[in-house]
Amino acid sequence: MLLAALMSPAAAQELVDWSIDEVRAIERHGPWPPPLVRDPSNRVSGMPAAIALGEHLFNDPRLSANGRMSCATCHQAGRNWSDGRAKGFGTVDLDRRTPSLWNVGYAHWFGWDGAGDSLWAQTIRPILDRREMAGSAAQVGRLLRDDKDLACGYERAFGSKAGVDDEHLLVDAVKALAAFQATLVSPRTRFDAFRDALVAGDRAATARYPLSEQRGLKLFIGTGNCDTCHFGPRFTNGEFGDVGIAFFVRPGEVDSGRLGGLAKLANSPFNLLGRYNDDASGASAARTRHVQRLHANFGEFRVPSLRQVGRAAAYMHDGSLATLEEVVRHYSEVSLDRLHSDGTPLVRPLGLTPQQRTDLVAFLRSLDADPPPRLAPPSLCP
Repeated sequence: MLLAALMSPAAAQELVDWSIDEVRAIERHGPWPPPLVRDPSNRVSGMPAAIALGEHLFNDPRLSANGRMSCATCHQAGRNWSDGRAKGFGTVDLDRRTPSLWNVGYAHWFGWDGAGDSLWAQTIRPILDRREMAGSAAQVGRLLRDDKDLACGYERAFGSKAGVDDEHLLVDAVKALAAFQATLVSPRTRFDAFRDALVAGDRAATARYPLSEQRGLKLFIGTGNCDTCHFGPRFTNGEFGDVGIAFFVRPGEVDSGRLGGLAKLANSPFNLLGRYNDDASGASAARTRHVQRLHANFGEFRVPSLRQVGRAAAYMHDGSLATLEEVVRHYSEVSLDRLHSDGTPLVRPLGLTPQQRTDLVAFLRSLDADPPPRLAPPSLCP
């Protein structure tokens, strides 16, 4: 009944022909937005007082050693919660691109290499990393104890005054930061309107989705096999893959990706197997407990979400591709010789025509939308 309504003669000039299986595949990419997720490993996840404290800390440069770099320096609201650069920077230039924070609260691995198994644990890394903010637990502890507003915000969020254990206060600070970051949910898009209309059988609403975007979507879920990795409402499986980007960051030095990330995860005192996990059931640590570090993980990097992807330039973990057109060309012409030999190839050269490349880019841009204006952070202690 649905397809008969969509494929009537009146709709023929306005819609691509969709099979039942294709409609079901498209349906699985929504609805959007999904319900917010509470992190059981973070006792203040979802709490308004913690979110407010986290937003203030996110914009506070005093978390850095030199007092000039905040989280917002690299994760800017006006730049897709990234920095618009090919590669990130801190006290030195870095080897990887600054990832967007859109929808980060729905993830289960964090960072390009998955070295973080919770959003709060991942947030510790740039604060302490000498190449980035170069801060310390002692510095964060002093800030939460000595700054009147932050001390008040801490007490409202955690129910007690900031104590003397600096490492404990550092963990509390990043849990508040994680509570804030989890609120960064990207807006609905043209694709979402089309997806909902297609599932509902609303021919008039479906026809508003341009033909080029429809053709690109058909390629995305069909012969392109893009949704093998970029599936579900977030357009990502949340895992890792080798897609043929060079491993060398400079002569004689490689970025091992997921292989190195799993080593960092195992050695971190802040992973979910450690004492700072607030989940008494232990269920949140199951992935960390059972994940295996394999040589096939060499050169694998996180599969990013494609929501807001048209605003995410540059692209790939190392920022080596400047435009969406270059990304699509890469997948059209990827060399199998550049894939790590121990892994199971996730990609193959698609051999797209110029029109197919144009259509695929058009579809990807339909996953973008303007977010609403942001309001000033609420007062910590009104």
